[in-house]
Amino acid sequence: MGWRILFTNNTLAVRAGTELWVRDVALGLRARGHAPAAFSAVLGDVAAELRRAGIEVVDDLDALAAAPDLIHGHHHLETTTASLRFPRVPVIAVCHGAAPWEELPARLPTVARHVAVDLACRDRLVAECGVPAGEVRLLYNFVDLARFRVRPPLPRRPGRALVFSNGASERTFLPAIRAACAARGIALEAAGRGTRVVLERPEEVLGGYDLVFAKGRAAMEAMACGCAVVLLDRAGAGPLVTSAAFEGLRVLNFGLRALVNPADARHLGAEIDRYDPADARRVRDLMRERGDLERRLDELTALYAEVLDEPRAAPDLDALAAAASRYLRWLLPQVKEGRRAQAALLRAGRPLPRPLGGG
Repeated sequence: MGWRILFTNNTLAVRAGTELWVRDVALGLRARGHAPAAFSAVLGDVAAELRRAGIEVVDDLDALAAAPDLIHGHHHLETTTASLRFPRVPVIAVCHGAAPWEELPARLPTVARHVAVDLACRDRLVAECGVPAGEVRLLYNFVDLARFRVRPPLPRRPGRALVFSNGASERTFLPAIRAACAARGIALEAAGRGTRVVLERPEEVLGGYDLVFAKGRAAMEAMACGCAVVLLDRAGAGPLVTSAAFEGLRVLNFGLRALVNPADARHLGAEIDRYDPADARRVRDLMRERGDLERRLDELTALYAEVLDEPRAAPDLDALAAAASRYLRWLLPQVKEGRRAQAALLRAGRPLPRPLGGG
């Protein structure tokens, strides 16, 4: 009989990092006979997709059909909310981001394990949050290889390129990429929330591009298809991913710490000029070998089993209440400051920001 796993997430609305991570893992667990469910206060497209697949999604924990066996927590607000509702259920707290406020860990006695998806997240948990280094597990990100198929061999020179990033817009790095590609006769397209072009099924289109500019999950998906990939996002630009640099970049999730260069036409042009179809094929093979969703599901279910097999005493409700009180005391000034900022925007006649994804 499978486990009931409750995922928490900042939103289940837009198609962004942790939202799609929850979707893929929940679908994978369901295929293995488990009963995943998901909770967020902000629902939308990803929640609808999960529900169509038969996965329970709620924005009210009292509406869950049954209590979970384990809480797989993303984001401290949602994880704490779920743990206080189900104080007898162990929690695995996962950090997906080295910078976002939402990615700070829940600090409750119900947390049985802390998990980081890359070295930057692990360092945040240890150096910023005081989690002992020996208590943090690494669980790298993945690609669903059943969806992202191998494209035909790359041409000798790139002809089509794609910017695949929610941070791409005319106000960020699109003009620089356009200039670098135009100078080399490369046709450029862009997708992401900032461009108003959202790829609901990227697996159907990525193989049509020779060169992709992306970071994190999007970069991994493009690599798995066999595209050449230059790392890029609002934080800056990274290198063209090569087979020699692959492992060093993978432990950084092809993310923030790799984006150490300016996102200008000069740097981007130099990385485009390193395009090598043979090496992109080697990168593809490495990604498909080491980044397979099924391997991550094996690791994740082994971690679930480890936690669920541990003997657990009855919850210390006083300790849990004390931890919750400390958390609320920490949260109070930030909530009040946020309300003041919202009031200032409303007085100025400006729209309030929409909720963003967490990872």
